Amino acid sequence: MRLTYTSDVWWKNAVVYCLDVETFKDGNGDGVGDFRGLTQQIDYLAGLGVTCLWLMPFFPTPNRDDGYDITDFYSIDPRLGTLGDFVEFMRTANDRGLRVIADLVVNHTSDQHPWFKESRKSKDSPMRDWYVWSDTPEPDDPKQVVFPDKEDSIWQYDKGSGQYYLHSFYRHQPDLNVGNPEVRDEITRILGFWMELGLSGFRVDAVPFLIENVSPKLADPHEFLADLRAFMTRRKGGSILLGEVNVPYKELLRYFGEGLGDQITMCFDFIGMQSSWLSFARNSARPLMDALRERPRAPKDCQWAMFLRNHDELTLDKLTDAERQEVFEAFGPRKDMQIFGRGLRRRLPTMFGGDLRRIKMAYSLLFSLPGTPVVFYGEEIGMGENLDEEGRMAVRIPMQWSEDGGFSQTEDTVREIPEGSFAPDRVNVADQKRDTDSLLRWFQLLIERYRECPELAWGQYTVLDTGDDAIFSHRCDADGATVVVAHNLCDTAKDVELRLDGLEHCDLTDLLVDGTIKVSADGTAKLALGPHGCRWLRASPPELPPEDASVMSQ
Repeated sequence: MRLTYTSDVWWKNAVVYCLDVETFKDGNGDGVGDFRGLTQQIDYLAGLGVTCLWLMPFFPTPNRDDGYDITDFYSIDPRLGTLGDFVEFMRTANDRGLRVIADLVVNHTSDQHPWFKESRKSKDSPMRDWYVWSDTPEPDDPKQVVFPDKEDSIWQYDKGSGQYYLHSFYRHQPDLNVGNPEVRDEITRILGFWMELGLSGFRVDAVPFLIENVSPKLADPHEFLADLRAFMTRRKGGSILLGEVNVPYKELLRYFGEGLGDQITMCFDFIGMQSSWLSFARNSARPLMDALRERPRAPKDCQWAMFLRNHDELTLDKLTDAERQEVFEAFGPRKDMQIFGRGLRRRLPTMFGGDLRRIKMAYSLLFSLPGTPVVFYGEEIGMGENLDEEGRMAVRIPMQWSEDGGFSQTEDTVREIPEGSFAPDRVNVADQKRDTDSLLRWFQLLIERYRECPELAWGQYTVLDTGDDAIFSHRCDADGATVVVAHNLCDTAKDVELRLDGLEHCDLTDLLVDGTIKVSADGTAKLALGPHGCRWLRASPPELPPEDASVMSQ
């Protein structure tokens, strides 16, 4: 496997870092993060080792849904800067080797968008069919209501024009109608505009809602996704679509484009994420093992995006009621820690009670799982949440740069900074840069090793039987190179024996700490794992140095 080939398909083993411009760094002292502030932190992000930045919405907005209610897809929200500031940010990011993708939120707009204002003027409006209208809406299915704490229907009556409009999310976010060719053309123009300004792709919000809630129904909704991908490939060959597709595995393959892989480039592994949390709650690898064994292989030039936490609620909707309750009891027993009856509004470090060994193990697991890791800003220093904020805003708090916060020069910031054990005087970038044992330094090591082990992302993975429910182990093989990984999910030291067919007499060199393990003549290896311990091991023949056994050295 040549480095030139893997760099062409850069998303296969990228490290994606999601951030919200308005909560990352304030560059002009008004209490709101902006592109000038973000640009000044590019070297921090490059030094961390991330390779791709994912920006949450930065478009003009009434800000009733943290920027996901958009009034102009072709500009920057004035609070965050100007198009000039954006271009300077892009130039600086590209100079440091960072790619940038942005949220593509085109399944709905704000009800203040000029398109919707025109659409609702009358049934004869030339833009009427840009949205989904009905005289007699379909009966509501409670399962269709995404935000049951705020909405009890997905239809809203519009007195001015005498019809109901569809809103899959909030009533102030009417659904666009991609069944209309004019809307589809406009969406491609939006993509083309931002790609001309340097974006390498888009994270597509709520993909199933985008292609299914249309009128008239598309004969093949997935053709639209294929058309978007084809358009982007023509404009920029290395561009990607990262899809939010929270559906069962057997349904999800369609969003990749079945065997062709000509639709969504990367899909989030929601099943794997939720199974990970059930494994954490039980201190048992079984749920995660079962999920990865069930997971289908992505098409050749597609990939799974792995994550433990994102910017939304930590959804547990694919678990059974009993399983979900297990996770609630372990990590969010209070009602104010839960949201929508299906998820948690906490960050990982607080859910683990600040136990650094367990936190480090969890992120080691994330970076070693087969796929492309996606992290949420502040995870690298172990930021907590602020449960005083409403809903999902609890985890979207200002980045903690120094003991006094360091996010802004003013105390009147866009969102409150948390107090207590996870306040900036306890958790911040400046302190952890000086601490060789900090979570920040651990992240840097994990990212460095992950990038040195393309087998983890490119290879064929095998979940290994360990004989101990507390141990999760898997191997990844690519072009004759192998990496073996083991994680102890419990707080008791463990000895485990692994069966490693084809690696007889090989050395297993630990990539995180010093140490080598011999694989016996019968293909077994014995590992020692401390409480919440983790091992990343590269296999190599005795006569070959481990650094020459990587797939990249062949």
